[in-house]
Amino acid sequence: MLMTKQRRPAIRTLRGWAIHVLQEAGAIRECEEHSWMQDRADPHARERAFNIARQDPPADVSRDVAEAAIRDVLDSIGDTCPECPPDEEERR
Repeated sequence: MLMTKQRRPAIRTLRGWAIHVLQEAGAIRECEEHSWMQDRADPHARERAFNIARQDPPADVSRDVAEAAIRDVLDSIGDTCPECPPDEEERR
């Protein structure tokens, strides 16, 4: 039986790729109700995302640029949804 490597979905921007990698690694999640990205503050998941960026950056992108894209996304999101009331966040 012929085995092939699973292909990643086509992503149009470097930021989109970084968000996909962070979600795949479990470093960020999406608010179920409002779709805002939230940082899970999991250092192991962050390290997995950086390892993916180092080992498998997008085509024509250097490892340093891929790592910078991951860092930029992490720096741009918080750990709470801005639309959820504080008491709803505690239940999740």
